[in-house]
Amino acid sequence: MNYTLEVIAFNIESVLAAGTAGAHRIELCDNPAEGGTTASYGMIKTAREKTSLQLFPIIRPRGGDFLYSNDEFEIMKRDILLCKETGCDGVVIGLLQPDGNVDKIRTAQLVEAAYPLGVTFHRAFDRVSNPFEALEDVIASGCERILTSGLKPAAPEGIPLIADLVRQANDRIIIMPGSGVRSDNIVSLARQTQATEFHSSARKTIASAMQYTNDGMQETLDTVQLNTEEVKKMLEALQQYQQSAE
Repeated sequence: MNYTLEVIAFNIESVLAAGTAGAHRIELCDNPAEGGTTASYGMIKTAREKTSLQLFPIIRPRGGDFLYSNDEFEIMKRDILLCKETGCDGVVIGLLQPDGNVDKIRTAQLVEAAYPLGVTFHRAFDRVSNPFEALEDVIASGCERILTSGLKPAAPEGIPLIADLVRQANDRIIIMPGSGVRSDNIVSLARQTQATEFHSSARKTIASAMQYTNDGMQETLDTVQLNTEEVKKMLEALQQYQQSAE
């Protein structure tokens, strides 16, 4: 059984760090405080030039909920076309209806717009009213995987539902646990859910290099960056678990 580890990159330093650490795929995002929004064209293009890893930019025009206006939907379609033009491997999307169901029609339209790129349905899934119906809707929409924490704040809390989703999916779509995935729990997640792909921010905080700061602003100018050592530990844990199971 081969395991895949996807990591989040919120800046170009993290893109480079993902390659150094040995991650398999990058979800490229901006705005960690908002849970991730679409990176700029310059960022996507530069990231594509700097890494050979699979690159999946998130297509999310703003923070907040996953109920989008017609204008926002047009933005998402145009951002997907830019990802195709820059040679990305896939995109990450998530659209809901007001009642908590998956927006099947527009999700399918974005999958069609992205073709032949791969498409992940992100943690908008964790806001659905019925996860088992939502799973079938996402499959019908043509996505290749679902990123989920099992409708809980972190994946370790959602293990029972994630395991149920893996069983229901029955290899028709990949169920990828994410949120709170770390080296000290990734093997437990693999064992209990039977998932084979995992998603982690593996983030650390980097202090600002500014020598001068205006104390009157009462702000912290730290940035988020990928922790290469944590990524390596997760990969090592999965490798050891795989070897022990063979």
